[in-house]
Amino acid sequence: KMDDDDDDVPQLSSHTLAALQEFFFEQQQREGMKTSQGFNQYSIGSIEEDWQLSQFWYSDETALCLAKEAVVAAGKGGKIACVSAPSVYQKLKEQDGKDFSVCILEYDRRFSVYGEEFIFYDYNQPLNLPENLLPHSFDIVVADPPYLSEECLQKTAETIKYLTKGKILLCTGAIMEEQAAKHLGVKICKFIPKHSRNLANEFRCYVNYTSGLD
Repeated sequence: KMDDDDDDVPQLSSHTLAALQEFFFEQQQREGMKTSQGFNQYSIGSIEEDWQLSQFWYSDETALCLAKEAVVAAGKGGKIACVSAPSVYQKLKEQDGKDFSVCILEYDRRFSVYGEEFIFYDYNQPLNLPENLLPHSFDIVVADPPYLSEECLQKTAETIKYLTKGKILLCTGAIMEEQAAKHLGVKICKFIPKHSRNLANEFRCYVNYTSGLD
């Protein structure tokens, strides 16, 4: 009887097995290359875009510009929150200056590799946040709502307003200008953010303070 059961266990063909082994070997080689080249876990692209989650990473230049703006706006010893803006978080972590602290609020749990600075965040539950995230405890909030819809912006705005002491740097589509002003009191900047891949929708930055993005 037991022999019959064993026959029911699906077996991989030798061809499939060989292909799998080759895949894992190549993966190990890639991981080894990352280590040998001093791979930076914070570099943009170290975690690949997941388009199903509406993820589109900024270009290196844009992420650096936004990170520098956030540091200046936060001030000496400032606290920065990145809401659904992982490439800005990554660029902030690459900065030499340690005179600020930063955390990342993100739905994608792959970013939990960043340890205690990662906070799981679902914009559908905008105030479902850890107790240690005190209200109005961040000098600036950098946010990039994942979807170009008023509902998504409105809910993300609740989170932003809860976290920030005042300053807001919002990145979203140009078509959201009216809604951004309505929900967050932010105005469009002259700076045009770019992504590592071209997006169909025109993208813009919005702030509610005097910034270096104009």
